[in-house]
Amino acid sequence: MNRYWLLLWASALSEVGWVSGLKHAHNGWTWLLTATAILFSFFGLLAVTRALPVGTAYAVFTGIGAAGTVLSESLFFGVPLHAGKLALVIILICGVAGLKMTTGQPEEREAKR
Repeated sequence: MNRYWLLLWASALSEVGWVSGLKHAHNGWTWLLTATAILFSFFGLLAVTRALPVGTAYAVFTGIGAAGTVLSESLFFGVPLHAGKLALVIILICGVAGLKMTTGQPEEREAKR
């Protein structure tokens, strides 16, 4: 996995943090941490889109963010996780994994031709 995919994962996980932070921040430090996570998340996504296809990068970013937010809210804040919600998260993760597996670097695509 190259550094752009790692940065994409880090940015998406940061998105999970700031989305939860918007709901649960309660003082200056937690709001500062939320704002820092927002900046890292978006600037990381911008950097990634210079090397990876924009559509794939954004789909993976939002997929990890959405699935991660649902799971983290359930694990850390006690939000109920029903079977239907869990099934949809699994489908989302499968879609994200499929996009990752079918998207190669331009050099890789040229070499396969």
